[in-house]
Formats: sequence, C-alpha cells, structure tokens
Amino acid sequence: MSYLHTHLARVLALAGAHVALVALALIAAGAVALPLGVAAARRPRLGAWLLGGFGVVYTIPSLALLAVLVRFFGLGDGPVFIALVAYAQFMLVRNVVVGINGVDRAQIDAARGLGMSARQTLVRVELPQALGVMLGGVRVAAIAMIAIATLAGYVGGSGLGVLIFNGLTLHNQSMVVAGSLAIAALAILVDGGFRLLEARSFPGGRASA
Repeated sequence: MSYLHTHLARVLALAGAHVALVALALIAAGAVALPLGVAAARRPRLGAWLLGGFGVVYTIPSLALLAVLVRFFGLGDGPVFIALVAYAQFMLVRNVVVGINGVDRAQIDAARGLGMSARQTLVRVELPQALGVMLGGVRVAAIAMIAIATLAGYVGGSGLGVLIFNGLTLHNQSMVVAGSLAIAALAILVDGGFRLLEARSFPGGRASA
C-alpha cells in the first residue's frame, strides 16, 4: 500500500493507459463481433464453426499467443491489442447469437407483416430486443480484457501490468501489490458500471451473461 501513497500519480497514469487500451480493443472487437454474430445467428451451421473456432482461440494461453504475435508485430501495445480483440470474440459473438435467437418470433413476424425488410427488422426489432444479452457479453468481455491487458507490461507495452512485472523484476513487493490492487479495483468498477447500465436500461431484468 505504501507504493500507492507515494506514487499515486504514476499509478493513475498507468491506469489511464490500461483503460485506453482495453476501451479501444473493446470497440474494435465489437465492430468485428456484431456482423459475425448476426451472420452466425442467421446461419446455424456457420455459427457452430465460428463459435467453435473462437472457443479454441479463447483456450490458447495468453502468454503463448502473445509470444507468437510479438514475432510478427514487435513489442509494445500492438500485439496485446490484437490478442484482446481475438479473445473477446468468443464472448461477444456468442452473446449476439444468443440475443438474436432469443427474440420472440411473433415480434419478427409482426415486423415483416408491417412491410419491414430483413435489415429493418434486424435494426428496429431484433438488435434492440437482444441488447440486454449483448450488453452482458460486453461486460464479461471487458472484465476479461482488463485482466489480459496486464500482460502488456511483459512485452514492453503500457498499463498497470508495468507495475507488476517491474515489481517482479526489482523484487519490489509493494509495487506488485499496488498494480494488482489497481487492476482488481478497475475490474470491479467496470463490472459495477456495466451492471448499473444494464439495470437502468432494462429494469425488468433481462437475461445477460
């Protein structure tokens, strides 16, 4: 705890870098996952292959994946960013599929009966109805990405992982504890923030991951 008191500015700066890395990766991951999830929901056979493939990627140890990525993209935040986007796909795509498949068929039929095209039905009916489940997937993915982003400190990147790996190298236990506590606090704050957003957006208690 003493390191937190004496180096609070540095901890906050590293926390800001950690949040920025995770936020950018989460936005990129969502941009990839949404169309993939819609395609998987429309084509169950494709969905099975996609979710199976992303499931395999998710089981790869993060250090092993980073070791491969560093060979192609060098040290720094780049390989960590790619790893975060890849790991998030399993949770994000899965929840898009579950959310869309969980929409009441009667609402879809009613939209079609009103003359809506398939695209209009998706945008105006299916995605809004699936948003609660999708938001739950974003929450889980964000928490996992906060943990995985810690490894940026191991490959010359930024974020709170710098404190942990520098502390291990320097045998500075206070630095390691400070980094660990900051990461845990960040994960708790993000989880609470998303849960609050879910509760306010869907007071009826829609199912989420």
